[in-house]
Amino acid sequence: MDSGETRLFKGYRIQHNNVMGPYKGGMRYHEQVSLDELKALATQMTWKCALLGVPFGGGKGGIKFNPHDHSHDELRRITRRFTHALGSNIGPAHDIPAPDMGTNSQTMVWMMDTYINTGPTYEKNDQRAVVTGKTINSGGSEGREMATGQGVVHCIKEWAREARFDLEGATAIIQGFGNVGSNAALLLSKLGVSTIATGDHSGYLRNDEGFNAHKLQDYVRVNGSIDGYPRGEKISRAEFFETKADLFVPAALENQVGEEEAMKLDVRLIAEGANGPINPRGAAVLADRGIPVIPDILANSGGVTVSYYEWVQNRNSEHWDAEEVQRRLLHMMRRAYQRTMFYAAEKKVDPRIAAYALALDSLATSYKERGIFP
Repeated sequence: MDSGETRLFKGYRIQHNNVMGPYKGGMRYHEQVSLDELKALATQMTWKCALLGVPFGGGKGGIKFNPHDHSHDELRRITRRFTHALGSNIGPAHDIPAPDMGTNSQTMVWMMDTYINTGPTYEKNDQRAVVTGKTINSGGSEGREMATGQGVVHCIKEWAREARFDLEGATAIIQGFGNVGSNAALLLSKLGVSTIATGDHSGYLRNDEGFNAHKLQDYVRVNGSIDGYPRGEKISRAEFFETKADLFVPAALENQVGEEEAMKLDVRLIAEGANGPINPRGAAVLADRGIPVIPDILANSGGVTVSYYEWVQNRNSEHWDAEEVQRRLLHMMRRAYQRTMFYAAEKKVDPRIAAYALALDSLATSYKERGIFP
């Protein structure tokens, strides 16, 4: 630590499945990180990649601590020590970490640099692909920072087109205003959708006229949360879920919407920006009430899709422009959305079951084709 004290941190890396390709998944820095949580998230990554047709498997990792309690230099030293401890458990053709809650592009650059400088000298340039979500100057991809929020918005646009719903003038409530939530709000605002309520670990705010997504995003980047933002009325968590709106994007932690919250929601559509934000009881209530949900492994898969594009660019020593990345992302998200909704209608199941079924069918086909060795 900066004080000269030595502290011991607990870190994890879960590798769930690699039959479709290298393990892939974020690195989470949060005080609630646990083995069971990361096992579940790694499993979801396997399904997500299989659903999208991205040639990666599922992984997840993290360190159990609050990054907001540490300085820039301490975060750098923690990240480098963790990367060094992981050693050959990660690698550009084996296991490829990415940003997640509590980490960002700077974290990924530190991980990449540490890995490169502890490996063979002659392969240094090829090893940039050991992580994705890096800064542009260090081998990152155009569009990666906004990719998860962009994927959520692509799904919302597809739903609106099918439901013949005009997004111009619509309203949204967004839980969580980090990378996913803030970028979703920003992109929705360009479509004429106003974010009228939002919240994070520091509390909840409402602005009936709609927040300026740019200004609120800038405020959160400087202050670390929405707490103290002057252009919003403080409300309770219960009042947030009772706020009438057209769209709800849960983009915070998992298990945020249970029976109680599901009964309060007054929205036309839920698009899951977070992983597992609705628990099974909450999902049952929403189904009974007829509120459609675009499931997490579909809605928030834009991040891993553009991570794949970054990995391809690094492996081929290429750099695509933003238009090329956006074109490819739109194609992938639209195809996955249409496949999922067609399957749901054909089999008379909800979109979550349809997404899981398509993903597991893809995995089963791969296992069947490969057989068992020896």
